[in-house]
Amino acid sequence: MVGLYLADLAAPVNWSPALSVSTIDRRLSCLVWNHAQRGFPLDRKNRRIATVLAEVKRKHAPPPVQKEAIQAEDISAMIATLPHDLRVLRDCAILLIGYAGGLRRSEIVGLDHNRDGIPDSGGWIEIGDDGAILFLRGKTGWREVEIGRGTSVQTCPVHELEPWLHFARIDGGPLFRRTTRENNRALDARLSDNHVARLIKQTVLDAGIRSQLPEKNRLALFSGHSLRAGLASSADVDERYIQKQLDHAFAEMTRRYQRRRDTFRGNLTKAAGLCSLRDRL
Repeated sequence: MVGLYLADLAAPVNWSPALSVSTIDRRLSCLVWNHAQRGFPLDRKNRRIATVLAEVKRKHAPPPVQKEAIQAEDISAMIATLPHDLRVLRDCAILLIGYAGGLRRSEIVGLDHNRDGIPDSGGWIEIGDDGAILFLRGKTGWREVEIGRGTSVQTCPVHELEPWLHFARIDGGPLFRRTTRENNRALDARLSDNHVARLIKQTVLDAGIRSQLPEKNRLALFSGHSLRAGLASSADVDERYIQKQLDHAFAEMTRRYQRRRDTFRGNLTKAAGLCSLRDRL
């Protein structure tokens, strides 16, 4: 039934511009959930369903929209816009840990302080003299991410994390938590990953990043993925280390995170000598 539904959508004669590929994905997710509630599990990875859905995406899906990469200087400007209170200690640490670790927003809020085995935990962090080690449960299994101490106190992720832990009195459990309305103490509840997205968008606006664009366009440009894209684009190291840090199974996915300003760093035209041909004429 689902296969026939998707087959109809894949047919050009029945295609409606109002019915986007993302809409089809959402409707399929609803069908999967509905079947599960009725005790009839539906596997969207079934060969027939996956084949038809892939054909729909091939014919009708627009090119993927990449989020803007946040650079190191952007992070500094974003942090400078935050007020000086308990919440700012947390938010500074979120931005810096997320950027330095190339983390997904769910990985940021899923961290615990030390290994407590909390059911909703996505991993934990251990802090040492040289820096912090993050133990993360990712798509490809458990991995370790090392974040060293920086030379600048204002932009060192570990240095910014330690005051939050001290003043929020966190010695275990969720690392990043909600605070009281008065913002004078931390609660037990873990932050939602939506907070990371809102934090990035708001600080981007306040810092005046890409100020030549209308506010609506600037908000659309940035998201939680902007931190990961920023690390992938800025880190001048072998691609395989970036791939490992970002938890990508394939190098091609890592290259998607490396934005255009770095596209020509390893360009084959330049390596072949064609870019300097004019100088020889």
